[in-house]
Amino acid sequence: MSEIQAKINKLIENRETARMGGGQKRIEAQHAKGKYTARERIQMLLDEGSFEEFDMFVTHRCYDFGMDRSHTFGDGVVTGYGTIGGRLVYVFAQDFTVTAGSLSLSMSDKICKVMDLAMRNGAPCIGLNDSGGARIQEGVNALAGYANIFQRNVMASGVIPQISAIFGPCAGGAVYSPALTDFIIMKKQTSNMFLTGPKVVKTVTGEDVTQEQLGGATMHTTRSGVAQFAVDTEEEGISLIKNLLSYLPQNNMEDAPLAVCTDAATRLEDSLNEIIPDNINKPYDMAEVIRAIVDNGEYLEQAAGYAKNIITCFARFNGQPVGIIANQPKYMAGVLDINASRKAARFVRFCDAFNLPIVTLVDVPGFLPGTTQEYGGVITHGAKLLFAYCEATVPKITVTLRKAYGGAYIVMSSKHIRGDINYAWPSAEIAVMGASGAVEVLYGKELKELAEKPEERAAFIAEKEKEYNDKFSNPYNAARYGYIDDVIEPRNTRFRIIRALQSLATKRLQNPPKKHSNIPL
Repeated sequence: MSEIQAKINKLIENRETARMGGGQKRIEAQHAKGKYTARERIQMLLDEGSFEEFDMFVTHRCYDFGMDRSHTFGDGVVTGYGTIGGRLVYVFAQDFTVTAGSLSLSMSDKICKVMDLAMRNGAPCIGLNDSGGARIQEGVNALAGYANIFQRNVMASGVIPQISAIFGPCAGGAVYSPALTDFIIMKKQTSNMFLTGPKVVKTVTGEDVTQEQLGGATMHTTRSGVAQFAVDTEEEGISLIKNLLSYLPQNNMEDAPLAVCTDAATRLEDSLNEIIPDNINKPYDMAEVIRAIVDNGEYLEQAAGYAKNIITCFARFNGQPVGIIANQPKYMAGVLDINASRKAARFVRFCDAFNLPIVTLVDVPGFLPGTTQEYGGVITHGAKLLFAYCEATVPKITVTLRKAYGGAYIVMSSKHIRGDINYAWPSAEIAVMGASGAVEVLYGKELKELAEKPEERAAFIAEKEKEYNDKFSNPYNAARYGYIDDVIEPRNTRFRIIRALQSLATKRLQNPPKKHSNIPL
C-alpha cells in the first residue's frame, strides 16, 4: 500500500469515527429515549445528498478535570449547510451522545462559523438543540462560547430567518440563544427550557416542580409564550421547519417565494355574508374567516396555544405569502390584553423585517380592563403593538369585520397609523365605544333621573342606543372621512385583498434615519 493510500484510508477511518459521535452505546441510549441523533435529524431536514459538513475533526481544547483523556471528533455538534426544497440553509445540530451535548469553546466556534456564513450568504440558520448546557470543565470559556453565539443571534436578527428546534434539554444560559431567534419549536415530553432546574427551584423557593411543569413544551406554548410551536414527534418538528421556511424569504433583502396558486383569485365565499351573528355580543370563529379567504384554506398559525384571543399566522393570497393578525371573538370576545399585544407585536415586527405584507382582520371590543392588566403594564404592552404597526413599512391591508372600539381601533392597523388600504364589512362598528357604554356616559344625568322608573328608563336607553348605533356604530361614518377606503361585501373579501396586494407590490416607504428605535419594552 502506498503512503498516500494509507493516508486516504486513515481519512476514511477518521470520518467514520466522527460520524459515530459518542459511540454505538450512546447512540442506542439516545434512541431508547425516543430521540434521534444529530446526524439523523440533519438527514431528515435537508434535501437528500445536499449536506456539506464543516469542522468534522474539531476537538475541544480543555485539559482540566480529566478532559485531556477524551477528544471526540466534532466535539458535540454537527455543523454545515445544505438545501431545503432547493433553497440554501445553514444548520447546526447538537450531539447529545458526546458529553451530553454540553457546550465548549470549540463547539461555540463551530456554531459561530455557520452563523457567520449564513449572514454573509443571506440564508436562514437552523439550530437543532439537545444539550446538557455549559461544559463545566471549561469554566469561563464555556460562558464565553455562549456569549459569542448570542452576539451573532442579535446581529442576525431581522437579517436572516433564525429557527430553533428544541429536541432535548436546554437549560441555563443555553436558553438565550433560542430566545433570541425568530421561532422556537419544542417536542413534547423530551424537551425542556428553563434558567434554573427543579432542584435549584426546590432549594431556593421550596417549590416542588417537575421538568415538564417547569419548562416543558406545553407550558412554554400556552403559559409563557416563549415557544411558538409544540410537536408530538421530531418528524413533525422537522416537517414544520420546512413548512415555515416555505413562507419566508432567504433574507431581509429578498421577497418571500411565490407559490403556484390553484385557487381562483376571484373566488366568492358566500358563507362570509352569513358569518357575523345578528347579536353583536355573540362569538364566531375567526379561523373560519381566514380559511375562507386564503389560498386553498391553508395557513400556518404560530403561537396557537398562547393568547388565543388573537390569531397570528402565515398564509398565501394568490400564491403570495403574507402575515395575518386577527382578533378572535371566540376567546375573550377578541379583546386585546397584555399577552395578545406582545404576541401580535412580535409577529408584526417579524413580518415587517422580512418583507411580508400584513393583513389585519379586526373585531375588537377594546383593551381588557382590570387591576391585573393595569398592574401588569397593559399600557406599555399595548404600546408595543401600536409601535409595531406604526413602524412597519410593508404593505398593510386592514378589514374591519365587526367591532373596532376606542384605542383598540387605532392600534389594529387603522388608516391613521399608515394602513395602506382599509376595508370594512357592512357589519362593522367603528366608534369610541359600544352603544350601551356610550349612552351611560352621554346621558348619565337623564338615566339617574329615571332610576325610579325602570320601564321609561329602559325605553330611553333603547332609543338612545339606536340613535348612537345609527350615527356612529357603522362603517359609513368612518368612510365619510376617508378612514375606510371602501365598504365591501364580505363574500368579496378574498378578491379585494388580492387586488390590494397587487396594487401595493411596488410600495416604497422608509422611516427616518436613526440608530434604532426605542420600542416600549
